Amino acid sequence: MSETMVNGYKVVYEGGQDEIVEKKSRFIATVRPVETEEEAVAFINEMKKKYWDAKHNCSAFVIGERQEFNRCSDDGEPAQTAGRPMLDVLLREGITNVAVVVTRYFGGVLLGTGGLVRAYQEATKAGLNASRIIVKHKGKRLSVQTDYTGLGKLQYLFASENITLEETEYTENVTIHAVIPEDSIESIIKKITEATNGTSKTEWGDDIVFAECDQQVIIF
Repeated sequence: MSETMVNGYKVVYEGGQDEIVEKKSRFIATVRPVETEEEAVAFINEMKKKYWDAKHNCSAFVIGERQEFNRCSDDGEPAQTAGRPMLDVLLREGITNVAVVVTRYFGGVLLGTGGLVRAYQEATKAGLNASRIIVKHKGKRLSVQTDYTGLGKLQYLFASENITLEETEYTENVTIHAVIPEDSIESIIKKITEATNGTSKTEWGDDIVFAECDQQVIIF
């Protein structure tokens, strides 16, 4: 299991589409975020209806924080040459809660088993590259109140620990609202206390799932 899957899990925030051409065959990859098998199946059927005139609409999807539920379909291509290679890309990239359909318009030239595997994998990668992928983390909100002397020390601490800040309130004192990853919850209070010589006040908030995207924190 990758380090990303241990400390968080990669998901598609915004789906995308791209295509490749291999020996005159078009391979159109469409990617969409899904939360359930029902959503994945509905998406696959939607693509089959949209591309009803295509030779094949092969698919793969992965669901669960640890990629525990997955399915794939060759949709008429030779066994293990389309759906499984597509699924292997998703599993190798550590992405979950995602479905991919690769639509093939046959160009009249046979690709052979190896050529099909490569084409479906490259199309899947192209679809993922056209999508916006984020890493979700489990965590907890934390508010830290300090005086202006402690502000710089806390900012340095949070930066060095890669802690995400939601906002900072400047009044008579300073209150920093931070999002603490699950694996840092036990240690962060001790580090805050040491950084401010015990002068800060801390208050825990809600349990959350969060991600960073375009230098902003997204709460789910």
